[in-house]
Amino acid sequence: MTSTSDTSCEQDIFCDVPMIHEGTVREVFEAMPDDGLLFDMAEFFKVFGDSTRVRILFALHQSELCVCDLSALLSMSQSAISHQLRILKNARLVSSRREGKVVYYSLLDDHVKDIIEVGTAHLLEKK
Repeated sequence: MTSTSDTSCEQDIFCDVPMIHEGTVREVFEAMPDDGLLFDMAEFFKVFGDSTRVRILFALHQSELCVCDLSALLSMSQSAISHQLRILKNARLVSSRREGKVVYYSLLDDHVKDIIEVGTAHLLEKK
């Protein structure tokens, strides 16, 4: 015999009434982007799966910095920072500009700033 708590758990997982809400399903289906965009989005968010890259993005959210600055700030080698910056540039999250011999890095645009801010706000909100 199944206990009451087991039954309520099953009810959360399965529909009690086998029916499809056709209108809602059609609207969602029509709004879904193509698989290529969904794949690209998944790849984009994978970049945020590395805490070093997130630390770099957060630092660049505060100020434009060069590799030496980031290296000192994050206590990492310049080559390790450069490697991560290359990934961030390829993901179109970071841009660079040269001033003499120094290359400065910054967040690519306000969309990237928004991602950092919304992610931070989401994680800090009370549960």
